[in-house]
Amino acid sequence: MKTEWILISEFCERTQIEANFIQALSEEGIIKLIIQEEQLFLNAEELPHIQRYARWYYDMEINVNGIDAMRHLLNKIEMLQAQLTSLQNRLELYE
Repeated sequence: MKTEWILISEFCERTQIEANFIQALSEEGIIKLIIQEEQLFLNAEELPHIQRYARWYYDMEINVNGIDAMRHLLNKIEMLQAQLTSLQNRLELYE
């Protein structure tokens, strides 16, 4: 499967999300950007995440460090939920 890359300037123009915000997410290690021919690109698979982070940033006024913390906590919750489901399924075998 081929990775689709989106030019940051076009993405920001269409979504009204600031390029500085995208770069701040990248600098914090939240998303990955590539530079090709002196232009920044983002992976299309990151779009849902970026849109979520933008809502947190613009609507809820959460800074980039807060976004990173929330992202980490949500990932941890998802992992724990998966473990809980797995344990519940194993427990059902013994009932």
